[in-house]
Amino acid sequence: MPIKSDRAILCPNCGKLVGSGEPQCPHCGQRNPGAWWRQRRRQPGRAAVHPLIRAIIYVNVGMYLLSLLLSTRSIGMSWNPLFALSPGDLSLKLLGATGTIPIDRYHRWWTLVSANFLHGSLLHILFNMMAFWQLAPFILREYGTYRLIILYIVGGAFGYWLSYMAGVHLTIGASAAICAFIGAALYYGKSRGGVYGQAVYKQVSGWVMGLFFFGLLIPGINNWGHGGGLLAGIAIGFLAGYREKRPENFGHRILAITLVIVTVLVIAWAVVSGVYLRLTFG
Repeated sequence: MPIKSDRAILCPNCGKLVGSGEPQCPHCGQRNPGAWWRQRRRQPGRAAVHPLIRAIIYVNVGMYLLSLLLSTRSIGMSWNPLFALSPGDLSLKLLGATGTIPIDRYHRWWTLVSANFLHGSLLHILFNMMAFWQLAPFILREYGTYRLIILYIVGGAFGYWLSYMAGVHLTIGASAAICAFIGAALYYGKSRGGVYGQAVYKQVSGWVMGLFFFGLLIPGINNWGHGGGLLAGIAIGFLAGYREKRPENFGHRILAITLVIVTVLVIAWAVVSGVYLRLTFG
């Protein structure tokens, strides 16, 4: 297929050569691959990071720092690394922790979304963001931008809805959404098959087993949220498809944009109301 521009660039989604003036990548269907906001500057010896991956990490880090600022108790370093720099329960509730307490007592159903961006300690957010950093590029490559958004938001919300139904009182963290990534990767490997698909399936199956034993050994782990996220990821992978089976389409785009708008409104409300209540009532 001829390139419609004198300047060739790499598509920000699939990494293949396209013309900077192409309205759509001929390889993966990405719209306006030459748009300035889509371009990732590649440096020799350094892998480029998609802006969406950075944005999700920044929101998680920003919400964690805000929860520390709103904490009503001392947050000094603890000798126990599991609780180092832990925000107080009150600040987490104000910013959108989910579970039976926020939902049943205060009817805060929107916390099913906001809880995916809150963390309970320094180790908690480091562990989750490292896992996200490792999994997100694979999901982006094999599923695409819009389906990554759907997996993170819908997968995380479903995981927390299942934990709510199981009676979990208070819970937070990006792990339910990350487990949705794992579920989608598991489905991809099994569905695709071949040497590559089998390798993906085998590796991800090891992660699932590790996650299962980790949840049994470490107290306070929301296994219902993890299991719900995993199931949601498998279901979304089956229903939405992955790049090799089905290119991203208009329906994926509309759903992803709608979810982003809802999430931005939820987080904005959580921040504004949380800060207001903290300053007003101490």
